[in-house]
Amino acid sequence: MTTEANREQSAHPYADGAERARAAMHSARISLGRAFEAESSNYFLLLGLTLFMVCFGLLMVLSSSYVHAHADGSSFLSNFLSQGSYALIGVPLMLFVSRIPQRFWERWAWIGLVATSALQLLVVFTPLGYGINNNVNWLRLGPVMFQPSELIKIALVIWLGMFLAKKEARLKEFRFALLPALIVALVPLALVMKGEDLGTVMIMGLLIMGALFFAGIPVWQLLVVGAVAGAGAFALAFSSQNRVHRIMAFLHPDAADPNGTGYQVLQGKWGMANGGIFGVGLGNSQSKWNWLPASSTDFIFAITAEELGLIGAVLVLLLFVALAFVLMRIVRAAPTTFARVVTGGVLVWLIGQAMVNVAVVLGLFPVLGVPLPLISSGGTALISTLAALGIVLSFARQERSAARASLKR
Repeated sequence: MTTEANREQSAHPYADGAERARAAMHSARISLGRAFEAESSNYFLLLGLTLFMVCFGLLMVLSSSYVHAHADGSSFLSNFLSQGSYALIGVPLMLFVSRIPQRFWERWAWIGLVATSALQLLVVFTPLGYGINNNVNWLRLGPVMFQPSELIKIALVIWLGMFLAKKEARLKEFRFALLPALIVALVPLALVMKGEDLGTVMIMGLLIMGALFFAGIPVWQLLVVGAVAGAGAFALAFSSQNRVHRIMAFLHPDAADPNGTGYQVLQGKWGMANGGIFGVGLGNSQSKWNWLPASSTDFIFAITAEELGLIGAVLVLLLFVALAFVLMRIVRAAPTTFARVVTGGVLVWLIGQAMVNVAVVLGLFPVLGVPLPLISSGGTALISTLAALGIVLSFARQERSAARASLKR
């Protein structure tokens, strides 16, 4: 038998080499398959939904801004091209951030929070700060102007995730978890409030409460903090004459000056009423002809409802419902406490901000100057939102590897 086997091997001198080649090709196919292995369903749901909302937002920015841009002496497409350039920065940034491991954010959480707070210090205490309508919230560095408060949102939610994950075993002890978290978070909150941006402060407050809730802080502690924060917000709201006028216009809309404090909300309601069920058609809004202020930013929802009607307005609301649903799925599947807290904070931040924006346009909330996430015009807001969603995407990518690790045990 040995002689016969040797004879067969000598008759096929390349058999062994061919077998090794086939094995190598099979191994290469397996490796290539693993390299292109599909991400989790949550990853693709969030990515697809985000890209759709960005594209929809660019379409509405184009439609709502070209009249105002031309009236200012610019090109019809100037605002659209500006927002498009931010999207071209933000989307690749989101995809890049989605590949960064969790340990990177945990390691740099403190530095990120300190750095963004330092930028906000420059806004409120140096001539580099720039204000619009008594709201000093922009930092001008040469030709570049941006809002550090938007960057603070990302840094704050990352820091809260890192800190609360470290305190996971003592979350129910007020002085070891909730108290130090609030002390640190109040510093950037106070810096933003120094610039008179109550709207952003409220969104940051929602973000903080969301992160604390998803971390597992006892509900009674959150209720106490919420009551104190509500009282503080009430006091701050009445500390400015401009805000008092807005609140009184909200409480007594019929008595509000239609050419003053009640003008913007009134114009927004007229625009939405003009849209009816099916809308006047994309690009055919009358409100954007210098009737409705902030038509491409804070009140872009009104232009959407006018041009696309009730159907378009409901579509926008359903997009945010879908976003909340996907983010909640990622929270539930989060492989770590850090991922759960950060994703929960981003969820409350974006959905809370969307709810406030829509409520303002509908006249259900005083005017605050809060943009609609992913839809409104605004470069820093768009980039920071996409970066935050990129971090959440990185957690969604970890779901599959965590599932594989659990199967091996």
